[in-house]
Amino acid sequence: MTDLKDKIVLVTGAGGAIGSAVVAAIRGAGGTAIATDLAAGKGADRPLDVTLESDWQRAVAEVESQHGRLDGLVNAAGIAIVGSIEKTDFATWKRVISVNLDGTFLGCKYAFPLLRKKGGAIVNLSSVLALVGSSNLTAYNASKGGVSLLTKSVALNGARYRPTVRCNAVCPAFIEGAMVDGIADGTKNPQAIHQRLISDIPIGRLGQPEEVAKLCVYLLSDDASFITGADFPIDGGLTAK
Repeated sequence: MTDLKDKIVLVTGAGGAIGSAVVAAIRGAGGTAIATDLAAGKGADRPLDVTLESDWQRAVAEVESQHGRLDGLVNAAGIAIVGSIEKTDFATWKRVISVNLDGTFLGCKYAFPLLRKKGGAIVNLSSVLALVGSSNLTAYNASKGGVSLLTKSVALNGARYRPTVRCNAVCPAFIEGAMVDGIADGTKNPQAIHQRLISDIPIGRLGQPEEVAKLCVYLLSDDASFITGADFPIDGGLTAK
């Protein structure tokens, strides 16, 4: 596995399927993962509400006090709520944008000064739905599209510094876990939707959180030192169609 020895990485959404897999993969590669989620426990070492500026300020200050630097950030916190443009109410829209896009913005913004100290890498969890549309995930589509373009902006800013701060987006398709289950459960026929999601993927199965985590670890590592500002689909061939 790619080496992250001595690297300190802050991970949001560590209680989720992908977030917890990322934490495990970082630790398996020799790094120190600071696992955060809305509440401590269930895979998270400390609480962090990604939508609150004050929480980010506190979290980054704690990292600086304890470690003096930050080598990586993985913005894995995210939510998905089913709804077309006609059926998505404004409160739902704002909630999804707040967690998925505002939370990623705040993470990049407040972690950046620490990452600049010795150079580092940011991995933003975007989605295949940042690259293709879905009529029934309007807010999620918009939020993840924003994450992917935010990633490019952060990458271009980070490339100006020496040492550099790299920033890339990982764009999974449907991954086994609570989010996909929630999408299916938000419809009239969850079992049929679950099967449809699988049939949309040429490889013919859902992705595994560990597969996404391995890509995140690579992008955090020095092996990816010439990679920045990119979207990385990990989608079983979905966007190849």
